[in-house]
Formats: sequence, structure tokens, C-alpha cells
Amino acid sequence: MLFALAQIDTTVGDHAGNAALIIAAAEEAAAAGARLVVFPELAVTGYPPRDLLDRPAFVAATRAATNDLARRLPEGITALVGTVEPSGASAGRPLVNVAALLQRGAPPRVVGRKCLLPTYDVFDEDRYFEPADRAADPFEVDGLPLGVVICEDMWTAEGPMAGDDAGRRHRRDPVADAVAIGARAILVISASPFDLGKPAVREELLSGHARRHGVPMLLCNLVGGNDDLVFDGRSLAVDARGELVARGAHAKPDLVLVEVTASGDRGAGRVTAGAPGDASAPRPAREDDANELLAAILVLGTADYVRKCGFGGAIVGLSGGIDSALTAAIAARALGRENVVGVSMPSRFSSAGSRDDARALAENLGIELREVPIEPIFASFLDGLAPVFGDAPFDVTEENLQARTRGALLMAISNKTGRIVLTTGNKSELAVGYCTLYGDMCGGLAVISDLPKTLVYELAIHWNRDGEVIPVATIEKPPSAELRPDQRDEDSLPPYEVLDAILAAYIERHEDPAAIAARGFDRAVVDDVIRKVDRNEYKRNQAAPGLRVTSKAFGTGRRYPIAQRYGH
Repeated sequence: MLFALAQIDTTVGDHAGNAALIIAAAEEAAAAGARLVVFPELAVTGYPPRDLLDRPAFVAATRAATNDLARRLPEGITALVGTVEPSGASAGRPLVNVAALLQRGAPPRVVGRKCLLPTYDVFDEDRYFEPADRAADPFEVDGLPLGVVICEDMWTAEGPMAGDDAGRRHRRDPVADAVAIGARAILVISASPFDLGKPAVREELLSGHARRHGVPMLLCNLVGGNDDLVFDGRSLAVDARGELVARGAHAKPDLVLVEVTASGDRGAGRVTAGAPGDASAPRPAREDDANELLAAILVLGTADYVRKCGFGGAIVGLSGGIDSALTAAIAARALGRENVVGVSMPSRFSSAGSRDDARALAENLGIELREVPIEPIFASFLDGLAPVFGDAPFDVTEENLQARTRGALLMAISNKTGRIVLTTGNKSELAVGYCTLYGDMCGGLAVISDLPKTLVYELAIHWNRDGEVIPVATIEKPPSAELRPDQRDEDSLPPYEVLDAILAAYIERHEDPAAIAARGFDRAVVDDVIRKVDRNEYKRNQAAPGLRVTSKAFGTGRRYPIAQRYGH
């Protein structure tokens, strides 16, 4: 039997648009001869719908859209679609996260209910859904009994996550339960967001289940950006030995065709990729380069955020530094160079080299560049504040005034043109507060806010692999905010390779200062960095949403109090 895994890019709340994607993919799958087409988790609503699920009208519209899909499907094909159903129970959460089987002319039939609800990091599904107490009975297509599990249901302690927090969260294994009650192949509908290393872990997890239970596993994953989350697609099919058979495209929609032939008492005897040239085969090595995967995710997340929020393009403040250069390069690739405007806003402290680098970048990218000097505005601020400041020396106050002048100009241009401002701060700066509220933090999307500075450099070098895009001078010069004479980042911060290692230990691995110092770092430096992180929580709570690419990003997945006195 030919299966199709349809990784589509849904938009939260766009029932009509999501239904159109489902119908188009079903028609393509039917034309290819598929009997069953599988869609991602909550494909009808988009993922994650969050508090839209609290609205009865939204739930009713979701049910209506699901019913309508069954009437519009092409003849001869069955669709497995993620959607929402009322729980029907008098107690507990009112909704259930389900997989519905759709056939033309028949009412939708629920064949899978999510058992394990993630409530960690960016996930909060227990807020909305009631978990199923058992795996659903298998359903048959052409005589093959198929089990269905939904995303988190396969992230269990027996897999490669057994050694970390995610693996210890669950005592049940819905995959094992589905096999025990007769499933001879397992379908996984998924909305698993990207982070560095996640694609390989997900693949090994799926293969591990297949090897343990002797059944093939077919996973259809969501693709696309929704707010801070970016879903990488890379739908997978593994045979009963756990061998990879097919992998969907990374960071773009795809239809993966897989042939499954049943035989024997346990599992399916043969699983093969679909027709040659259908993009189902495992991808070439270049796409599996870590920097290439990351670049594609940032491009997709930026493109989808701008498109789904209805902006006509983007504005990037170009300082001549590496952060703004990488942000502009991502934006140009994501939105098209004609839809990106760079704005250079030099001050009395801006070096000629930085101004030249901004111009060279804009020329390399082919984007429009506007130069708006801030000196007259900055000088007027100083004049107006002179009676208040008196003889107080120049300090961070005047530095921040420059950043806030630039922020006001960028937001004014945004208001006038309808383009979104992309902020350019990286994770290292955001972590220690090396950024200005209402200044360089102004904007609607923080594209690289989850990239440590060292990774910014690595990705910038990768961007130039086929020729110079980001000026080499930008990459090679010492990093500086250029807000006072001869300023360097290392005047205020440890070298970035030291800072980023400390931040990764503290933020992503939750290590205490003593454990971090034991890795060979100076304890005074460790304490200073951690003090800066904790002291600047209030800034991060006012930051623009940022694209999540690490296991612990600032944003919805990290919830620390602002007013607190916990000491280490």
C-alpha cells in the first residue's frame, strides 16, 4: 500500500487556508496512487493554537472545518488529520487532541487520542487537553492494522531521551501499547519544533521504537514558523528493523511517498520509498550540514512570521557589525531583496569602516540602503537634558540615548512603510543585558536572539561559503557597539568564547556557579556573568519574540521571576 506523508505549513487559526493545503496535498497524493495520506498534529487548527482553544467559537469552527474536509476529499483516498474534539467528559479538560480519519462522504472518525501531554519548555498542552488513558485500537486500510500516536506519545523513556528530562517525564509508552493491541505499523502525527540536534534525536527515537517492537514507523511532521517556534518537517519512514527508508525535505513543505507491504506475524515485511525523483529519499550530505540546517530554519521562521503577520517587508538597522549583517542576510533570503530595507544611522562615534561595511553589505545583498545620521537628533537630546544632567560625566545614559534615537527612527520608518523592524541582538547580549530597552531592542521579531555570539560568527562565515556576502571586514574586526570612543565589547564582557560557554552551562544545562567554575572558568567571572543574567530578566520580558533554535531559548520556554532574591 502506498502511503503519503504530507508535511504542510499551516497557520494558526486559518481554518480555510489550512484546509486548502490539506485538500491540495490529498489531491497530489491521490494522483500518485496513495491510499492513505497522513498530515501533522493539529493540522486543521495550526500549531500551537494556545488560548484560541479557550474560545467555544474557535472549537466549533475547527469541527466544522474538519467535517467540511471529509466532504471535499478526492475519491479513493483516506486522510489522517490532526484536529480537536470535545472530550465529552463532565470533569477534566474540555478538549482532546486527536487524529481523525477522513473519507469522502463519511463523517470524520477519531482513531487516535493523544495520551502524553507535554508541559515543559514551550509546551503547555495540559492547559487545554485531557489525556487519553489508553492507546486507540488499530484501524485497517487494505487489511493492514495501523496504530496512531500523536507526537509526544513517542517521546518516551525507552528511546534515546531516556537519559534526560524529556525521557523521564513519562512512565507510559503508547507505542508499545498500540503494538500490544494489534498494530502492525505505527503512524505518528507530529508537531515537533526544531532545535539544534533535534532532527538526529528524532530520527534515532523513531528507529529505536521500530527496532524494539518490530514494526515500521511513519512520522509526518509539521513544517513552518509559528511565532517563536519553527518546525523543520523532515518527515520520516523507517522499516521494522529501524532502517531509514525515506526522509522529507528540511524546512519546506513536502509530500513523501512510502510503500508498505504487510507480511508475517509481526510488523510489515517491506517498506520502500516511493517513485524515483519524488524527493522521498534521504537528503544529501550538504543539507545535513549543521549550519545549513540552521540557516534554513532562520530563513523559514523569518519568512513565515512576516507573511503570517501580514507585513509588507522588513527593515533592518545596519551598524556595520556582524549581528545586523547576519540578520539582513537572513531577511533578504527569506523575503526577497526587494522587500528588505537597510537603515544606516551613524553617530559621532561610528567609524568610517563600519559605515563602509554597511554599504558593502547592502550592495552584496542587493537591498535598498537609507542613511539617516543621528548626530543632530542626539545633540538636541543632550542640549535639552543639559539643565538636568549638569556636569555629570558621559556614561551609559548617553550611550543609551543613541540606541533609543535609532530605535525611534526605525519604528517611525516601520509605521510609515508598513514593514516590520527586525531586531539584531544575539543571545549572548540578551542574556547579560548588553542591549538597550526601547533602543536596539525595538522591533517585531528578534531573528538571531537564540544564537550565541560565537554561533553568529560561525553562521556568518558559512553564509560566505559560495562567495562574499557579509563583508570580511565585518567578520574580522573586534565587536563594538560604537557608542563611545574606541569602545569594544570586551571592555564590559568576557571574551565571547568564554561568555557563551558559561551561558550555555547556566541557561541550557541549569548548572550552578560552582559546577561551571569547576569546568575551568574563573569563579569571579562566572559569578559576574550569572549576576548579569539574573539582573536583566526584566529586559528579556520586554523583548520582541525570537526564533527558538536551541534547547532553551529566552521566551515562552523560560519562565523566571523578575522580582526575586534567590542567591547561589
